[in-house]
Amino acid sequence: MDISLVIPVYNEEESLGPLMEWIGRVMEENRFSYEAIFVDDGSTDASWEVVLRLKERFPAVRGIRFRRNYGKSPALYCGFDAAEGEVVITMDADLQDSPDEIPELYRMVVGEGYDLVSGWKRKRYDPVGKTWPSKFFNWTARRASGIDLHDFNCGLKAYRRKVVKSIEVYGEMHRFIPILAKQAGFRRIGEKVVQHRARQFGVSKFGWERMIKGYIDLLTVMFMTRFGRRPMYIFGGLGTVMFLIGLVITVWLIAEKLCLQGRGLPLRPVTDQPLFYIALLAVGLGVQTFLAGFIGEMVNRSAPERNRYLVDERL
Repeated sequence: MDISLVIPVYNEEESLGPLMEWIGRVMEENRFSYEAIFVDDGSTDASWEVVLRLKERFPAVRGIRFRRNYGKSPALYCGFDAAEGEVVITMDADLQDSPDEIPELYRMVVGEGYDLVSGWKRKRYDPVGKTWPSKFFNWTARRASGIDLHDFNCGLKAYRRKVVKSIEVYGEMHRFIPILAKQAGFRRIGEKVVQHRARQFGVSKFGWERMIKGYIDLLTVMFMTRFGRRPMYIFGGLGTVMFLIGLVITVWLIAEKLCLQGRGLPLRPVTDQPLFYIALLAVGLGVQTFLAGFIGEMVNRSAPERNRYLVDERL
Protein backbone atom coordinates (compact mmCIF):
# COMPACT_ATOMS: atom_id res chain seq x y z
CA MET A 1 0.00 0.00 0.00
CA ASP A 2 1.34 3.43 -0.96
CA ILE A 3 -0.33 5.83 1.49
CA SER A 4 -2.08 5.73 4.84
CA LEU A 5 -4.03 8.89 5.67
CA VAL A 6 -4.57 9.45 9.39
CA ILE A 7 -7.32 12.01 10.01
CA PRO A 8 -8.34 12.94 13.58
CA VAL A 9 -12.01 13.92 13.78
CA TYR A 10 -13.83 15.91 16.44
CA ASN A 11 -17.28 17.28 15.58
CA GLU A 12 -16.64 17.68 11.84
CA GLU A 13 -19.77 16.05 10.38
CA GLU A 14 -20.25 18.70 7.65
CA SER A 15 -16.72 18.48 6.25
CA LEU A 16 -16.09 14.72 6.21
CA GLY A 17 -18.07 13.99 3.04
CA PRO A 18 -16.48 16.71 0.87
CA LEU A 19 -13.04 15.86 2.29
CA MET A 20 -13.29 12.16 1.42
CA GLU A 21 -14.58 12.88 -2.07
CA TRP A 22 -11.64 15.23 -2.63
CA ILE A 23 -9.20 12.63 -1.30
CA GLY A 24 -10.73 9.98 -3.55
CA ARG A 25 -10.29 12.15 -6.66
CA VAL A 26 -6.64 12.88 -5.85
CA MET A 27 -5.83 9.24 -5.18
CA GLU A 28 -7.55 8.05 -8.34
CA GLU A 29 -5.82 10.65 -10.52
CA ASN A 30 -2.42 9.61 -9.18
CA ARG A 31 -3.22 5.89 -9.04
CA PHE A 32 -2.23 5.54 -5.40
CA SER A 33 -3.23 2.56 -3.34
CA TYR A 34 -4.35 3.98 -0.01
CA GLU A 35 -6.36 3.81 3.17
CA ALA A 36 -8.06 6.70 4.96
CA ILE A 37 -8.16 6.16 8.73
CA PHE A 38 -10.67 8.47 10.44
CA VAL A 39 -10.13 8.57 14.20
CA ASP A 40 -13.28 9.89 15.89
CA ASP A 41 -12.06 11.58 19.08
CA GLY A 42 -15.33 11.30 21.00
CA SER A 43 -17.42 13.51 18.73
CA THR A 44 -20.82 14.60 20.07
CA ASP A 45 -22.33 15.21 16.64
CA ALA A 46 -22.98 12.75 13.81
CA SER A 47 -19.35 12.46 12.70
CA TRP A 48 -19.18 8.71 13.31
CA GLU A 49 -22.40 8.08 11.38
CA VAL A 50 -20.89 10.00 8.47
CA VAL A 51 -17.75 7.82 8.64
CA LEU A 52 -19.94 4.71 8.51
CA ARG A 53 -21.72 6.01 5.42
CA LEU A 54 -18.41 6.88 3.77
CA LYS A 55 -17.19 3.34 4.42
CA GLU A 56 -20.04 2.07 2.23
CA ARG A 57 -19.00 4.34 -0.64
CA PHE A 58 -15.22 4.16 -0.28
CA PRO A 59 -13.70 0.74 0.57
CA ALA A 60 -10.44 2.49 1.55
CA VAL A 61 -12.11 4.13 4.55
CA ARG A 62 -11.28 2.76 7.99
CA GLY A 63 -12.57 4.10 11.30
CA ILE A 64 -11.53 4.20 14.94
CA ARG A 65 -13.94 5.59 17.52
CA PHE A 66 -13.08 6.74 21.06
CA ARG A 67 -15.66 6.50 23.86
CA ARG A 68 -14.86 10.09 24.86
CA ASN A 69 -12.68 13.00 23.82
CA TYR A 70 -9.02 12.30 24.56
CA GLY A 71 -7.25 14.80 22.32
CA LYS A 72 -5.36 14.93 19.05
CA SER A 73 -2.23 13.12 20.23
CA PRO A 74 -4.05 9.93 21.31
CA ALA A 75 -5.98 10.03 18.02
CA LEU A 76 -2.74 10.20 16.05
CA TYR A 77 -1.16 7.47 18.17
CA CYS A 78 -4.00 5.03 17.42
CA GLY A 79 -3.99 6.03 13.76
CA PHE A 80 -0.23 5.47 13.51
CA ASP A 81 -0.61 2.09 15.16
CA ALA A 82 -3.21 1.03 12.59
CA ALA A 83 -1.46 2.50 9.52
CA GLU A 84 -0.12 0.04 6.95
CA GLY A 85 1.00 2.31 4.10
CA GLU A 86 4.57 2.95 2.98
CA VAL A 87 4.02 6.67 3.61
CA VAL A 88 1.77 7.96 6.40
CA ILE A 89 0.19 11.37 5.90
CA THR A 90 -1.71 13.24 8.60
CA MET A 91 -4.22 15.98 7.93
CA ASP A 92 -7.03 17.75 9.73
CA ALA A 93 -10.67 16.96 8.98
CA ASP A 94 -11.89 20.56 8.76
CA LEU A 95 -11.00 21.10 5.06
CA GLN A 96 -8.34 23.65 5.95
CA ASP A 97 -5.70 21.19 4.67
CA SER A 98 -5.76 20.53 0.93
CA PRO A 99 -5.58 16.90 -0.28
CA ASP A 100 -3.98 18.27 -3.47
CA GLU A 101 -0.72 18.44 -1.45
CA ILE A 102 -0.65 14.64 -1.03
CA PRO A 103 1.20 13.69 -4.28
CA GLU A 104 4.07 16.11 -3.65
CA LEU A 105 4.38 15.10 0.01
CA TYR A 106 4.53 11.46 -1.09
CA ARG A 107 7.17 12.25 -3.71
CA MET A 108 9.37 14.09 -1.20
CA VAL A 109 9.37 11.08 1.13
CA VAL A 110 9.76 8.35 -1.49
CA GLY A 111 11.67 10.22 -4.19
CA GLU A 112 13.87 12.60 -2.17
CA GLY A 113 14.43 10.33 0.80
CA TYR A 114 12.98 12.46 3.58
CA ASP A 115 11.97 10.72 6.79
CA LEU A 116 9.45 13.44 7.62
CA VAL A 117 8.03 16.37 5.65
CA SER A 118 6.16 19.06 7.56
CA GLY A 119 3.74 21.48 5.99
CA TRP A 120 4.26 25.22 6.31
CA LYS A 121 1.16 27.40 6.13
CA ARG A 122 2.98 30.50 4.95
CA LYS A 123 -0.28 32.30 4.23
CA ARG A 124 -2.84 31.63 6.94
CA TYR A 125 -6.54 32.45 7.18
CA ASP A 126 -6.60 32.79 10.95
CA PRO A 127 -7.12 35.84 13.19
CA VAL A 128 -4.08 37.82 14.36
CA GLY A 129 -4.68 36.65 17.92
CA LYS A 130 -3.87 33.13 16.71
CA THR A 131 -1.17 33.73 14.10
CA TRP A 132 1.24 35.93 16.11
CA PRO A 133 1.38 33.68 19.20
CA SER A 134 1.89 30.76 16.81
CA LYS A 135 4.85 32.51 15.15
CA PHE A 136 6.46 33.18 18.53
CA PHE A 137 5.89 29.59 19.60
CA ASN A 138 7.44 28.23 16.41
CA TRP A 139 10.45 30.53 16.80
CA THR A 140 10.98 29.22 20.32
CA ALA A 141 10.63 25.60 19.20
CA ARG A 142 13.18 26.15 16.41
CA ARG A 143 15.69 27.63 18.83
CA ALA A 144 15.19 24.92 21.44
CA SER A 145 15.23 21.92 19.10
CA GLY A 146 17.64 22.97 16.36
CA ILE A 147 15.10 21.86 13.72
CA ASP A 148 14.60 24.51 11.05
CA LEU A 149 10.83 24.33 10.60
CA HIS A 150 8.51 27.32 10.32
CA ASP A 151 5.32 25.57 11.44
CA PHE A 152 5.68 22.76 13.99
CA ASN A 153 1.93 22.72 14.60
CA CYS A 154 0.82 22.19 11.00
CA GLY A 155 -1.44 19.14 10.87
CA LEU A 156 -0.42 18.28 7.30
CA LYS A 157 2.69 16.10 7.54
CA ALA A 158 4.11 13.08 5.73
CA TYR A 159 6.19 10.35 7.34
CA ARG A 160 8.09 7.30 6.30
CA ARG A 161 6.25 4.36 7.85
CA LYS A 162 9.09 3.39 10.17
CA VAL A 163 9.02 6.88 11.71
CA VAL A 164 5.46 6.60 13.06
CA LYS A 165 6.15 3.07 14.27
CA SER A 166 9.19 4.25 16.26
CA ILE A 167 7.76 7.19 18.20
CA GLU A 168 5.15 7.45 20.92
CA VAL A 169 2.78 10.41 20.78
CA TYR A 170 0.90 11.16 24.00
CA GLY A 171 -0.58 14.06 25.96
CA GLU A 172 -0.28 17.09 23.67
CA MET A 173 2.97 16.00 22.02
CA HIS A 174 1.58 16.05 18.47
CA ARG A 175 3.07 19.54 18.12
CA PHE A 176 6.54 18.13 18.64
CA ILE A 177 6.55 15.03 16.46
CA PRO A 178 9.55 16.38 14.47
CA ILE A 179 11.51 16.64 17.74
CA LEU A 180 10.49 13.11 18.76
CA ALA A 181 11.46 11.84 15.31
CA LYS A 182 14.85 13.52 15.47
CA GLN A 183 15.48 12.01 18.89
CA ALA A 184 14.59 8.58 17.46
CA GLY A 185 17.33 9.01 14.85
CA PHE A 186 15.31 10.27 11.88
CA ARG A 187 17.21 13.40 10.90
CA ARG A 188 16.11 13.93 7.29
CA ILE A 189 13.33 16.38 8.10
CA GLY A 190 12.03 18.61 5.33
CA GLU A 191 9.40 21.29 4.86
CA LYS A 192 6.91 22.13 2.16
CA VAL A 193 4.81 25.27 1.73
CA VAL A 194 1.19 24.13 1.72
CA GLN A 195 -2.13 25.79 1.04
CA HIS A 196 -4.12 26.86 4.07
CA ARG A 197 -7.84 27.20 3.38
CA ALA A 198 -10.38 29.21 5.32
CA ARG A 199 -12.64 27.14 7.57
CA GLN A 200 -15.97 26.37 5.89
CA PHE A 201 -17.83 24.60 8.69
CA GLY A 202 -17.88 24.74 12.49
CA VAL A 203 -15.41 26.49 14.74
CA SER A 204 -11.83 25.91 15.84
CA LYS A 205 -11.43 23.31 18.58
CA PHE A 206 -8.37 25.05 20.07
CA GLY A 207 -8.34 28.11 22.31
CA TRP A 208 -5.70 30.41 23.76
CA GLU A 209 -4.85 27.88 26.46
CA ARG A 210 -3.08 25.70 23.89
CA MET A 211 -0.22 28.22 23.82
CA ILE A 212 0.40 27.74 27.54
CA LYS A 213 0.14 23.97 27.18
CA GLY A 214 2.43 24.15 24.17
CA TYR A 215 5.28 25.75 26.08
CA ILE A 216 4.90 23.36 29.00
CA ASP A 217 4.95 20.44 26.56
CA LEU A 218 8.01 21.91 24.82
CA LEU A 219 9.91 21.94 28.11
CA THR A 220 8.74 18.40 28.80
CA VAL A 221 9.75 16.98 25.45
CA MET A 222 13.14 18.74 25.48
CA PHE A 223 13.85 17.39 28.96
CA MET A 224 12.68 13.87 28.13
CA THR A 225 14.60 13.65 24.87
CA ARG A 226 17.84 14.88 26.44
CA PHE A 227 17.70 13.48 29.97
CA GLY A 228 14.91 10.89 29.97
CA ARG A 229 17.38 8.00 30.16
CA ARG A 230 19.95 9.79 32.33
CA PRO A 231 18.20 12.01 34.90
CA MET A 232 21.30 12.03 37.09
CA TYR A 233 23.09 14.16 34.53
CA ILE A 234 20.88 17.17 35.15
CA PHE A 235 19.68 16.64 38.72
CA GLY A 236 23.03 15.37 39.95
CA GLY A 237 24.86 18.19 38.20
CA LEU A 238 22.59 20.93 39.55
CA GLY A 239 22.63 19.38 43.04
CA THR A 240 26.41 19.21 43.08
CA VAL A 241 26.77 22.84 41.95
CA MET A 242 24.31 24.12 44.58
CA PHE A 243 25.96 22.04 47.32
CA LEU A 244 29.42 23.35 46.41
CA ILE A 245 28.17 26.96 46.35
CA GLY A 246 26.69 26.55 49.82
CA LEU A 247 29.84 24.82 51.07
CA VAL A 248 32.14 27.54 49.73
CA ILE A 249 30.05 30.30 51.32
CA THR A 250 30.03 28.47 54.66
CA VAL A 251 33.80 27.92 54.61
CA TRP A 252 34.37 31.54 53.66
CA LEU A 253 32.17 32.82 56.51
CA ILE A 254 33.92 30.60 59.07
CA ALA A 255 37.38 31.54 57.75
CA GLU A 256 36.48 35.24 57.88
CA LYS A 257 35.31 34.89 61.49
CA LEU A 258 38.50 33.08 62.57
CA CYS A 259 40.66 35.66 60.82
CA LEU A 260 38.90 38.60 62.48
CA GLN A 261 38.90 36.83 65.82
CA GLY A 262 42.65 36.16 65.57
CA ARG A 263 43.30 39.86 64.95
CA GLY A 264 41.06 40.93 67.81
CA LEU A 265 38.77 42.86 65.49
CA PRO A 266 35.00 43.22 66.02
CA LEU A 267 32.96 40.57 64.29
CA ARG A 268 29.39 39.40 63.78
CA PRO A 269 28.30 35.90 64.70
CA VAL A 270 28.07 33.67 61.65
CA THR A 271 24.43 32.92 62.42
CA ASP A 272 23.59 36.65 62.27
CA GLN A 273 24.66 36.95 58.63
CA PRO A 274 22.14 36.46 55.80
CA LEU A 275 24.79 34.68 53.70
CA PHE A 276 24.87 31.86 56.25
CA TYR A 277 21.20 31.06 55.65
CA ILE A 278 21.66 31.33 51.88
CA ALA A 279 24.47 28.80 52.24
CA LEU A 280 22.25 26.48 54.28
CA LEU A 281 19.51 26.76 51.66
CA ALA A 282 21.95 26.02 48.84
CA VAL A 283 23.35 22.98 50.66
CA GLY A 284 19.87 21.66 51.47
CA LEU A 285 18.56 22.16 47.92
CA GLY A 286 21.74 20.65 46.52
CA VAL A 287 21.38 17.49 48.57
CA GLN A 288 17.68 17.13 47.70
CA THR A 289 18.26 17.73 43.99
CA PHE A 290 21.10 15.21 43.93
CA LEU A 291 18.89 12.64 45.67
CA ALA A 292 16.10 13.35 43.14
CA GLY A 293 18.55 12.47 40.37
CA PHE A 294 19.65 9.34 42.21
CA ILE A 295 16.05 8.20 42.68
CA GLY A 296 15.37 8.95 39.01
CA GLU A 297 18.30 6.73 38.04
CA MET A 298 17.00 3.92 40.25
CA VAL A 299 13.54 4.19 38.65
CA ASN A 300 15.07 4.29 35.18
CA ARG A 301 17.16 1.19 35.83
CA SER A 302 14.05 -0.65 37.00
CA ALA A 303 11.98 0.32 33.93
CA PRO A 304 11.34 -2.62 31.56
CA GLU A 305 12.10 -0.44 28.50
CA ARG A 306 15.49 0.77 29.79
CA ASN A 307 17.27 -1.23 27.07
CA ARG A 308 14.74 -0.59 24.32
CA TYR A 309 16.70 0.83 21.41
CA LEU A 310 15.52 1.58 17.90
CA VAL A 311 17.21 -0.83 15.48
CA ASP A 312 16.96 0.33 11.88
CA GLU A 313 18.06 -2.85 10.10
CA ARG A 314 19.35 -6.35 10.80
CA LEU A 315 21.38 -8.58 8.52
